[in-house]
Amino acid sequence: MAVVSTPATLERALPAMDNAEVLRIRNDFPVLDQFVNGRPLVYLDSGATSQNPVSVIEAEQEFYEQRNAAVHRGAHYLAVEATEVFEDARQTVADFIGADFAETVWTSNATEGLNLISYALSNAALWAAQGRGDARLKDLAVGPGDQIVVTEMEHHANLIPWQELAFRTGATLRYIPVDDSGALRMDLAPDILGERTKVLAFTHASNVLGTINPVQELVSLGRKVGALVVLDACQSAPHLPLAVKELDVDFAVLSGHKMLAPTGIGVLYGKQEFLDVLPPFLTGGSMITTVTMERAEYLQAPQRFEAGTQRISQAVALAAAVNYLAETGLERVHRWESDLGQRMVAGLESIPGIRVLGPAAGLDRIGLAAFDVDGVHAHDVGQFLDAQGIAVRVGHHCAQPLHRRLGLTATTRASAYLYNTTDDVDAFLDAVAGVRSYFRV
Repeated sequence: MAVVSTPATLERALPAMDNAEVLRIRNDFPVLDQFVNGRPLVYLDSGATSQNPVSVIEAEQEFYEQRNAAVHRGAHYLAVEATEVFEDARQTVADFIGADFAETVWTSNATEGLNLISYALSNAALWAAQGRGDARLKDLAVGPGDQIVVTEMEHHANLIPWQELAFRTGATLRYIPVDDSGALRMDLAPDILGERTKVLAFTHASNVLGTINPVQELVSLGRKVGALVVLDACQSAPHLPLAVKELDVDFAVLSGHKMLAPTGIGVLYGKQEFLDVLPPFLTGGSMITTVTMERAEYLQAPQRFEAGTQRISQAVALAAAVNYLAETGLERVHRWESDLGQRMVAGLESIPGIRVLGPAAGLDRIGLAAFDVDGVHAHDVGQFLDAQGIAVRVGHHCAQPLHRRLGLTATTRASAYLYNTTDDVDAFLDAVAGVRSYFRV
């Protein structure tokens, strides 16, 4: 019997990434070829913002040089060309995350996507109360007595919009706590979710702990109580294969600037059955069918949620970034970054006075590590590393409740990507080993 090769099996057949290949990849990233404070730049802050390869920079530049025009608004040549590349980019990104074309909505970033969902759900209650829109809105409406469930490890972008939704609607916000190591208390989750739970929102991978959460188990819990499931994929989409339909989440968000694309572009995935009936978040031009002086009727998704002039060049550049990741092979990228993450954690755990957050060495995580240096503030650690040309993140990483739960106010975070080598990690570890002695702790 013949064996049919799928893209996934072909990718697994490719050799694992190594330092030699990564050094070739680095040539595609001009910003990495510089010195900081007299030292070669070691960029370990991709968890905040990744760098851009030449192909992405050129894609955005080429749009402005050759096709710059408003989309969906003109019959002239440039407008048609701009619309084609804009919608081609949507299809490219949809394919990348395993979604359908009409289920892929452009946003400015993941934060806007999450706010879009939360405001659409509160608007659903207003529309349903007035008998406006689809009859299914009544089932989607959030109101007094309903529950919204998040986790204690969420980025503020996946916490505050739900706090505000609860405030606007009279719903109650609950959360799945973490234990002393930062792991979700999944044993408590079934009792936290209930028949009044309307939304379950959680991160795929923690931007502080590096934890990869049990998506299937969480989705199953949400399905049992009939909740909408919202996935924050900001720290997963750039680093590991993402198939939103296979995960069976109802909504997912991601940010382009964390996955080799420019700032100002993000994606909201939503199941068609929900996007086509939810009220829009922003209103204006380009998302309407008929307008009178009294009211308007709205297009179906994705244009239903894309009011005004769109992020055209950024969408084109995001498609170029997606193609770059696909050509490299996301499964290969994930394996390489996982190795770098394990190298970071094992090295940090061997340094006296260092507390590493999240899974211990040997346990699955994405390629980042947040840590606390006993007796030295995270901002001082960051400045010490910067003096040696090493870029890391310091602060609470937009996760104050998680830090508070773990007894900290701030940490230092190193996050790797496909352009980082083992030498980068070793240079970082050597520098961290000298922090406490430098500050005479």
